[in-house]
Amino acid sequence: MKSKHDLLAPYWAAGLIALCLTGLSTVWFDFGAFWKGYVLDMTGPAWNYILFRGLNTAKSQNVWFRFFTPIRTLILFLFVCFGIECAQYFELYESTFDPWDYLAYVSLLIPLFLMDVWLSEDKE
Repeated sequence: MKSKHDLLAPYWAAGLIALCLTGLSTVWFDFGAFWKGYVLDMTGPAWNYILFRGLNTAKSQNVWFRFFTPIRTLILFLFVCFGIECAQYFELYESTFDPWDYLAYVSLLIPLFLMDVWLSEDKE
């Protein structure tokens, strides 16, 4: 019998593809300031969360995926995203600081984390 993880992997893969296409389409299409300014900030961390957690594949029983627990992966991505934004604030590289990016980063990352935790619980 397939594990719960294996049964959910195709749905996570579909979500991964949808997030990737949505995020990358910000380069190809211009649907306004919100689209250009925040959609990639929202979808990028979310699709990488799915990849790092191995939610999109049935081959998840290895050292990599056992290390990246839901909470470790969330903390890593929050640290990286907030670090990037802080580097912009302190002008460590040429970019535009936008405090709303903090909200964009967590707007999909936190719900995705909660869904991952809820779906990966053993409900007995």
